Amino acid sequence: MYVPPAFAIDETEARALIGEVGFCTLVSRPEAGGLLATHMPMLQEGGDRLIGHVAKGNPHGREGCPSVAIFTGPEGYVSPSFYATKKETGKVVPTWNYRAVHVHGTLEIVTERAAMRAIVERLTAHFEASRPVPWQVSDAPPDYVEALLSGITGMILHIERIEGAAKLSQNKSMADRAGVAAGFAADNPALAAAVKQSF
Repeated sequence: MYVPPAFAIDETEARALIGEVGFCTLVSRPEAGGLLATHMPMLQEGGDRLIGHVAKGNPHGREGCPSVAIFTGPEGYVSPSFYATKKETGKVVPTWNYRAVHVHGTLEIVTERAAMRAIVERLTAHFEASRPVPWQVSDAPPDYVEALLSGITGMILHIERIEGAAKLSQNKSMADRAGVAAGFAADNPALAAAVKQSF
């Protein structure tokens, strides 16, 4: 990932974005060549790995290989009309603001039944945690769960490196940054909040 110094984020902020988003594009390069890309939820576990699962028919679940999981946060088009500088000099152009994290590592394929069930249970507990009455895997009939487990493959991405960027107009004047936050306020409040936090 190309990360200009002004937009670099540290590992703590990068991991926070992973937890906040929870959904990534997993890209791998198998030994056979080519690239595989799968859109999927992945969860940090123990600080040194991400866990998830794919449908058994997905070729991504057939071999471990070097991979990168790409998590993206709020993003959006920055119109030149957002900038105070437009009125002053007109010397502005469009751009795009975003937050993104790349997690590099080696993929491990998990087919052992109990380990796959544990992955499903941990993912479910995480994503259900904010609900008033969280659903649990054990709420479904055991034979139904067992049948579904037959149709998936577990995955563990062993983390080797994390890099992240938050391009939130940090290279602009405070007046221009305030204009960007105001420009996003109505249509993209999450990105507006991220821009304000970067002040």
